[in-house]
Amino acid sequence: MNNTPFFTPWLHLLAPMGQRAKEVLTHIRQCTLSQLENCFGSIFAAAALRPPRSGDPRRERPYSNRRTFWCFLWQMLNENTSCREVVRQLQSVLGLHGVHNLDPGNSAYCQARTRLPVSLLEQGLRDTATAADRQAPQRRWLQGRPLKACDGSSVVLADTPENQAKYPQQKSQKPGCGFPIMRLSVLFSLHSGAVLQVAKGSHYQHELRLFHSLHNQLQANDIVVYDRAGGHFVLAAQLSQLNVDLISRVLIRKIDWRNGQRLGHQDRLVVWKKGPLQPAYLTPEQWAALPKQITVRVLKVKVSRKGCRSQELTLVTTLLDPIQYPAAEVAEAYLRRWRLELCLDDLKTTLGMETLHCLSPEMVEKELLAFMIAHNLLRWVMAQAAREHQVDLYRISFTGAMDALRHCACAMAQAKTAKKRRQLWADLLRTLAHDLVPERPGRREPRAVKRRPKPYPRLNQPRHLFREDGDLSQCK
Repeated sequence: MNNTPFFTPWLHLLAPMGQRAKEVLTHIRQCTLSQLENCFGSIFAAAALRPPRSGDPRRERPYSNRRTFWCFLWQMLNENTSCREVVRQLQSVLGLHGVHNLDPGNSAYCQARTRLPVSLLEQGLRDTATAADRQAPQRRWLQGRPLKACDGSSVVLADTPENQAKYPQQKSQKPGCGFPIMRLSVLFSLHSGAVLQVAKGSHYQHELRLFHSLHNQLQANDIVVYDRAGGHFVLAAQLSQLNVDLISRVLIRKIDWRNGQRLGHQDRLVVWKKGPLQPAYLTPEQWAALPKQITVRVLKVKVSRKGCRSQELTLVTTLLDPIQYPAAEVAEAYLRRWRLELCLDDLKTTLGMETLHCLSPEMVEKELLAFMIAHNLLRWVMAQAAREHQVDLYRISFTGAMDALRHCACAMAQAKTAKKRRQLWADLLRTLAHDLVPERPGRREPRAVKRRPKPYPRLNQPRHLFREDGDLSQCK
């Protein structure tokens, strides 16, 4: 500009504008929403999530499916923050590209989430689970076969007529005084901890009924690890028909260790026969297709923990060969299933999935899938750190990974070069690998609450009928 004499008289006017523009750009670089796509965009295969070819963001609608998808994930990674805060982030990102006319309200974003296809979120869940499994260090035991674990849980929904109709509250609660409850059956990968699939139902549907709907997600050669609810004839026979093996705990059946073929100390092959009662979740055709009897392997393992009394567990499995599948490896696979319960705790407590905020069953399903995708993205980061720095994946803190990722995104948003962003990402992985949680074998937490609730009366009738009076007699 100094070499052009025509602009010399304007220098005192243009120079302050350049300074202000630099300050605005520095502020806009604080936007972390745009960093999600830069970090995780390569994981997703859907064409709808790719940016426009022209590279001009103004050619794309403010709430396109692509932008809405990343906004949704950013919202879940920030513990399901408000929709208004998501809009503020998007305003900053678009402001970086000169788009300043975005509606400051959150109505447009909420409508965009409604238009977001469920199939796009389902494909995103599959993509992230595959990516996390690919990054996770592979284990040699049980012939290297894929290990999957299933567990049941429940979440609370917003109290709306639509949610109550599909996911009713408990019958013991008065109408208008409870919350809808959704029961879940979640299928995890035991290698990476990523969510593979989820089945949904009401509070009155048993988790085995929900898991029955997930059978089509299993593949031949899989090994399913289930809790004590799965240690029975029906599930073992069903999975055998799919060429899938089962490891579970026996609870009800009494094992006569004098019968069957002896494989080792307290390790036998026994025959389980089909019972007379048909489960309610099976059709007559499915029940008739089950064999009259199957051969299973039962073994008793001893779990010893320092400072605690040893505990004996009776396991059942369809892995019948004691040479290929030693009893110690079968027991280790079952004991690792406890880590999957911690994965559910990460979802519900750390990410905030214990209560879903959407007002309709359709949006609740999308919110649930967005939580699962966000969880898998964090598992992918943890698996990458474990692989690159040769540490135990299960000792990397999920909460630490979430906090570190958010701060790393802020730093990457301010980085001026791609080389600096790659260095920040490498620092993130190194930090996760060196900040390991202590070794806690057999760790269990009591399901008890220390903090006492406030001494307010219970809301035992609908809120619009509830009236506080002097003696609060109607609340008793």
